[in-house]
Amino acid sequence: MNLKEIIGMNLKYYRYKMGMSQEKFYTQLGLSYKYMASVERGEENISIERIDELALLLNVSSKDLVTYNEEHIITKKRIDEREKLEV
Repeated sequence: MNLKEIIGMNLKYYRYKMGMSQEKFYTQLGLSYKYMASVERGEENISIERIDELALLLNVSSKDLVTYNEEHIITKKRIDEREKLEV
């Protein structure tokens, strides 16, 4: 798993933990939710400044967004399945 994938996984985990959809969360922040969806999938780069901003809004540290966490991988798989059912 590369750093882009780790960041994306953690963003998705913490956003979902807040009970927010991609569209609602990122639109409220003035960000393109389509772009941020690709960040969550580990396809796009994200700046350090944006990581800091998102960490603050998610009430976690920047370190939490860039650190591999096995529990988040397991939870992300469950989130992915739930979001597929919601579509």
